[in-house]
Amino acid sequence: MKNRAGEYKKNLSGDMQYHSYDPQPLPPNPPLAMEDDLIALLVKANRMLGMLDALSNRIPNIELFVSMYVRKEALLSSQIEGTQATLEDILDPDIDENTNRNVADVINYIKAMAYANELMRELPLCNRLLRETHAVLMENVRGGDKEPGEFRRSQNWIGPQGSTLKTAVYIPPNPEDMQQAMSEWEKFINGEDEIDPLIQIALIHYQFETIHPFLDGNGRIGRLMIPLFLKEKQLLNHPTLYISCFLKRNRIEYYDRMMEVRLKGNFEQWVRFFLKAVAESAHDAIQTIDLLLALHESDLAKVMELKQSLKSTIKVFEYVKKNPIIEIKKTSAEIGIVFNTVAKAVKNLMDVGILKQTENARRNRCFAYEEYLVILRKDT
Repeated sequence: MKNRAGEYKKNLSGDMQYHSYDPQPLPPNPPLAMEDDLIALLVKANRMLGMLDALSNRIPNIELFVSMYVRKEALLSSQIEGTQATLEDILDPDIDENTNRNVADVINYIKAMAYANELMRELPLCNRLLRETHAVLMENVRGGDKEPGEFRRSQNWIGPQGSTLKTAVYIPPNPEDMQQAMSEWEKFINGEDEIDPLIQIALIHYQFETIHPFLDGNGRIGRLMIPLFLKEKQLLNHPTLYISCFLKRNRIEYYDRMMEVRLKGNFEQWVRFFLKAVAESAHDAIQTIDLLLALHESDLAKVMELKQSLKSTIKVFEYVKKNPIIEIKKTSAEIGIVFNTVAKAVKNLMDVGILKQTENARRNRCFAYEEYLVILRKDT
């Protein structure tokens, strides 16, 4: 029986011969078997997403939460690809001077996410949007020499470092088949199929990773498109769902389940895994929002009890929620309050236990909103 996901085909001949994967267009044929457990997972994932969206719509400063969550997602998605960086690296107030190759990967992901969100005001999720976003992702970082913003014109492969076409774990479509597959992929995204959007994005993500149209950065682009798609389909008003945390925790299973589709056409087990990722990630986001809101309320109450420099302390408190690690001179410049007044406000926030001085000797004196960081740091 023919594999409904695709099959390997021969390329070249003699010693140069290799087999690349040629995927079938989506949706799968025959269609997904919607068994009871899969339907139950789909209902649960949609319900959790609805709860997350309802909560997001009630938060007065949702943009602040999203900007923090995007940074965390950028970090985790980059860590899946082997980037060595921490949340503290990304939030370092001296980041301009302390950017290394790992930090640059994450910063570019944040820029790419912002760029794609902006571009979606005028474009649907399509090949052009992915190529332009990829150019931002890969600018001046590792892989920046591998045709940023362009679909590949040569064969790529997936395997451990040092692997070759002969020893690769998986070989995506050859360049010609890849172009055809991406054209079909784009039609499926913007087609009229009556498929639940969560099942659709599960299939879209799998197919994109299988086609692997870029020479580098495919995993990050593939994960970045998930919140974009959910927003486009109006399942979320704000991009508050990020599944890289779940995928990082289950990294081996993530790759194995996609391979299971390629080898056996078993889309159902992949969709189950993806729906579980959505449900758990939405639940995590709800918990994080609840914790951050509770922290904000209790810390604001502490600030309001202060007798001195209340106005400037509130202004610095608002600033540290956007920048949980601060340095006085830079904070002074950014919020337009003189250095000494900021220093007094920082002391006030230390006195009530909101800020702590960091123990990093190489930096200027820095202060961290430690309890806020503890919530964000989970799983990074």
